[in-house]
Amino acid sequence: MNETNHNHLIARPCMSKRRTLIAVGAAVCALASGAALAQSDAYPSKPIKWIVPFPPGGAMDNIARTLGEHMGRKLGQPFVVENRAGAGGNIGADAVAKAKPDGYTMMIVANGMAVNKFLYGKLSYDPVKSFTPVSLVAVVPNVLVTNAAQSKAKTAAEVIAQAKVQPGKVTFASAGNGTSIHLAGELFASMAQVEMLHVPYKGSGPAVTDLIGGQVDYMFDSVTSAMPHVKSGKLRAIAVTTAKRSSAMPNVPTLAEAGLPGYELSPWFAVYMPAGTPQTVVARINDALLDAMKTPEAKARFASIGAEPIGSTPEQLAGHLDAEMLKWGKIIQARGIRAD
Repeated sequence: MNETNHNHLIARPCMSKRRTLIAVGAAVCALASGAALAQSDAYPSKPIKWIVPFPPGGAMDNIARTLGEHMGRKLGQPFVVENRAGAGGNIGADAVAKAKPDGYTMMIVANGMAVNKFLYGKLSYDPVKSFTPVSLVAVVPNVLVTNAAQSKAKTAAEVIAQAKVQPGKVTFASAGNGTSIHLAGELFASMAQVEMLHVPYKGSGPAVTDLIGGQVDYMFDSVTSAMPHVKSGKLRAIAVTTAKRSSAMPNVPTLAEAGLPGYELSPWFAVYMPAGTPQTVVARINDALLDAMKTPEAKARFASIGAEPIGSTPEQLAGHLDAEMLKWGKIIQARGIRAD
């Protein structure tokens, strides 16, 4: 009995000590969780920089400013749009890749995220490893257009027939080497098995001017840029490059419908943050972004520039980028396309 009582006496202080350790551990965990929650609740505590890697006034800039205004109201801090143009979006992307992953820098990107790796000899960033995906935002279709007064072509089949009769002589303009407008033409020529002469310009504006002036035959221009000229009757819309018809031009068929089954080029916009940005922060930005896209103001702005809203999870954007890099890497390398 004495031995038993002695064991009980020894056990009690041990149990008491263990309970104390458990209690202390629980308190530490609670404090850590509280601190993390407080930190999460405190975000954002200052303005968020939204880098647009192209000049002001384009579709990308319009989207960032429209969505940023609503996101700022939702999160209680302004989103400051900063245009860092140059090198096909690489200058802006480089700045974001080097920024602190603290949730206060983000960027909107286009197809260049998937193709610049193949177009340029060397990049200062890795399209996958240097960034954290947030969400797909929108698709802005390209549309095959021609001079309404000079060209007789009204269908994709007629464009293909003309190119086959005059190999290497039928021209298509672009906003520059490696742009989605250029790649749309290269994909068209590749799938139609025709030779067309690419004429690169420094931007969409000068290219459209020469198309209207009759210096070039065709262009796979952005719906945003082409719409006013189609409505005025100066340009004729032949087909859109996306898998589905554009809500901005519902009567214009897709290229897949109009003679090139399987053709698709969907110029997309997406949002990224620097690699290492906390997932709690990414989730809050994703939520605010998707919420902003549902507002009447955003819907009206998207419609005015011919943008089709998408929205996605970060995981869906990561998968989309992988697929786009696989598709365009093969085409760019096969056709020897360079940005310089």
